[in-house]
Formats: sequence, structure tokens, C-alpha cells
Amino acid sequence: MRSDSVKVGDAQAPHRSLFNALGFTEEERKRPLIGIVTSYNEIVPGHMNLDKIAEAVKLGVAMAGGTPVLFPAIAVCDGIAMGHIGMKYSLVTRDLIADSTECMAMAHGFDGLVCIPNCDKNVPGLLMAAARVNIPTVFVSGGPMLAGHVHGCKRSLSSMFEAVGSYAAGTITKEELTEFEEKVCPTCGSCSGMYTANSMNCLTEAIGMGLKGNGTIPAVYSERIRLAKHAGMKIMELVEKNIRPRDIMTDKAFKNALTVDMALGCSTNTMLHIPAIAKEAGVELNMEMVNDLSAKTPNLCHLAPAGPTYMEDLNEAGGVYAVMNELSKKGLIEEDCMTANATTIGENIKNCINKDPEVIRPIDNPYQATGGIAVLKGNLAPDTGVVKQSAVAPEMLVHEGPARVFDCEEDAIAAIKGGKIVAGDVVVIRYEGPKGGPGMREMLNPTSAIAGMGLGSTVALITDGRFSGASRGASIGHVSPEAAVGGPIALVQEGDIISIDIPNRKLDVKVSDEEMAKRREAWVPREPKITTGYLARYRELVTSGNRGAVLEIPGKK
Repeated sequence: MRSDSVKVGDAQAPHRSLFNALGFTEEERKRPLIGIVTSYNEIVPGHMNLDKIAEAVKLGVAMAGGTPVLFPAIAVCDGIAMGHIGMKYSLVTRDLIADSTECMAMAHGFDGLVCIPNCDKNVPGLLMAAARVNIPTVFVSGGPMLAGHVHGCKRSLSSMFEAVGSYAAGTITKEELTEFEEKVCPTCGSCSGMYTANSMNCLTEAIGMGLKGNGTIPAVYSERIRLAKHAGMKIMELVEKNIRPRDIMTDKAFKNALTVDMALGCSTNTMLHIPAIAKEAGVELNMEMVNDLSAKTPNLCHLAPAGPTYMEDLNEAGGVYAVMNELSKKGLIEEDCMTANATTIGENIKNCINKDPEVIRPIDNPYQATGGIAVLKGNLAPDTGVVKQSAVAPEMLVHEGPARVFDCEEDAIAAIKGGKIVAGDVVVIRYEGPKGGPGMREMLNPTSAIAGMGLGSTVALITDGRFSGASRGASIGHVSPEAAVGGPIALVQEGDIISIDIPNRKLDVKVSDEEMAKRREAWVPREPKITTGYLARYRELVTSGNRGAVLEIPGKK
């Protein structure tokens, strides 16, 4: 066993004395040591139940003959961090989570890991760590929140942010705003739409690292506790068979993840996280794959914010495996991939039927023939820009309008709420990328303000930052190269005509090459906004959004 390095032999007598100090018996030491990394805390609603999940996992490990050892990971609540300096500290935690988990796993000789994340950066951060450490690992998340109910309709956090915009526009009263506040988030769990947390938890099933239901069983269901016990038992089988993350997270598995991403209509943040995880697994991904897969993968689900259904509905309809089963009918799933079940994807999904064709459209009757995400290119985004096309109003799929340029999120929000943005405008928010932020903030406040003020089908938003999975509309993010390194988005001027053509994957500013060259000569890099602490170090190491905002030593690939 790998843990013998800290348990067996005369030289390990000091190590054993420290296990004695922990209260470990000799019997416990002789069993495989299973690290259980949990991001439980009391500030993130999606993580407040993870103590119960961890206890269930520990029981499952012990029942199957292992010794469970708990240790923590940090977590930021994107909703609470939204709209202020806190959002600069969201994406950056992905790497802290990966690094700290690597440190704990390597320092203590664990034989296997059970990862218990739930929200946006914890899932990819722990997947990155799993690929990097490459010891048997299984994922079990905390599960999604149940939808709230306001005026007889299901609602979620995106409804809350849009209600703020509606209140600013005078279309709802303060009393109605308060009702939303009290009802849209009724339980613990990751927010109830197909936002980033739920997108990534669903993709743990698609990529093979999570068991059936990991992405969809609601946080408050006892079925989630049973799933956690099974995850604890399953890790012992993976250790016995030496099935490791890199045996599971292969190039075919990432293809499956991207395909399911397109079918579900996942958050655009997956376009940051999947490449970052693949890099740790030694798999080369490029953004061209996304459009290729999107072209042949139908969009089968319209979960909030794209439509009126929620994670609980997807769970009742059969979950991720039912979606994969639909996709397999047209040969879109690589079925021979190994999974954390110690069985193949094909074996996992073969009997998983679609129980609700209104939630999961049949493969022959999709919402749209192409996938939920599109990657755009053009003279405004020479590398890439990313849009959740399944959440764009049909009339905004092709749009031209004047640029309304802002150098930070706060200025854009003030203009939107101040009534200075009108139908047809293209809001450009720049210097919010991985380096420029630093930290690549999510732009849920401006997109929600636009929607809440009734402009969602007439105004586009383009940024070198990113969007929450709760954003909807013509919201194009990850524009690369970013403004902070002199990308074309830094050269856009007020009133320039922006051309958006999502079906043809184009994003351009209608300015001549000669004029852009003149502007480039006059452009002066901005002084960093933050020069101390972790964000300053992050800014020096982070790459562009089109590469997953991964960290690299300058000059090294």
C-alpha cells in the first residue's frame, strides 16, 4: 500500500507514534488510509451540509475495510462574493484548492481519496488535484438546492438578481423584492439552476469520476446520504483494483464531458475548468473541439436560467445518465471509458431511460440541433470568446450595435441602473480578465440588471471577464487576448459598431485594420490594480481565459 511509507518499518516508528497521538489503533493503521477532503464551512449554502456527507462517506469507507481520514478544503460562495472585491477571490481559489489537496495527499501517503465539493471552484479544483496526484479517487458532492417558489412559479438565485434589476426599473415593488429575497433559496445546496456548480457536478458523472446521481440528487434528500456511503465503499474497490483518475480522465472521457456539456446547456465557466482539468490529466484540449462537438450535439435541456426547469426536475427525469443514454442513440458517447464505478460508461447508462421528455428532450426532438455553448472568433476575439447560446434570445443570435465601453464592472452597473443603456447597445466591460481583474470576476450583476430592466432581448454584453452560470442573454465572455495584455478589446472606443454572429461563430468590431493599428500604437498598459498578496502572485502566473486561466511559470508551457 502507498500508505506503508508512513506506517510500516522500523524507520516509521516516529510516524506510528503520531498515529497513536491521533487515537489510531493498530487495526486502523493496517487498513488502507483514505483521505476525505471536504469543503464544509458555514458561509456557503452549498457546503453547510457537507459535514453530514463526510460522516456518511467515513462510514462507507469503514464498512468496506478502510480507515477514513478527514481534511479540509476552502470554498468561496460566488453569490455572496458577487459584485464587490470578493469576486476577485473566486476563480483564484481553484488553484489554491488543487495545490493544498495535492500537498495533503502527498504529505500523508493516502491510498485513496474521496472528494466532497459542491460549489463552483471546488469541483474543478479537486478534479485538478485528483488528476495531478493520480491515486484512486471518487467524487460525491453536496447536491443542488431545491427551487424556490414565488407567485406560484419555481425560482432560483438568478431570479433574485434579476428582481433587483426589475426593482431598479420600477416594475416591481419593494415588498415584491423582499418576497423574492425570502423565497428563492429555500434549502441548503448548490443554487438550483444549471449554474457552474451544478454544471461541474453533472460533468463529474459524464467524465466518470462521480457515481450516478452525483450531479442531480437534491442536497436535502436522504438519497444523497446513501450516495455518500456508497462512494465511501466504492473507493475501497478502486484502491483494490488500482483504478486511478488518469485511467478514467482520458481524452475520450473529456470528449464525453464536452458532449454532455453541450446537451445540458452548462455554464460557460466549464470552458475554463475542463481545459484546466485536462491539462493536469495530461490531455491536450483546444477550443476548436468545442465548436466541432457543438455542431453535432443537440441541446436536450433548458434548465434555469435558459428555461423553466430545475435540477430537481432533471433528477426526476433520470439525471445525467438518462441524458447520456439519449446521446448514445446517435453514437455521441464514448461508451468504453472506465469510471469510478469500476465499470464502463456504456454499462452505467444502458438502462437509464428518459422519464420526462419535457425536461430531457428526446434525441430526435431537441431544443436546438447544436450544443449549448459556442466559441466565437474575430478581430475582437482573435483567440476566443465564449457564449451560452442556448440562453440567448433568438433575435440576439445575430446583432450589431454601438459599443458602450466600461473599464470595470462597477461603472457598467451604474450606467445600466441609471438608464443610460438603451436597446441595441453592446456593453463592453474590460480589464476584468484573469490578469486585468485580477481574478476574472463574474458579471452576474450587470447581466441580471440588463434582464431585470427588460433589455435582455435587445442588449448584448461582452467582457474579458466571465459570467455566472446564472447569467442569460447575449453574454459573451472570456474574450481573449484580454485588455490587460493589449488584446483588441482594449482598443474598442465608445460608439464603435460591434458585430455578433453566433450561428457563424463570429465576433468583430467594425473598425479598419489601419485604425486598430493606430490605436495599438497609442495604447499604454495599465498599472496593476492590486500589487500585494495572493492576487498579485496570481496575476503574474495566470494565463488567458482561452487556455483555462491556468497558472504557469512565465516562459514555460
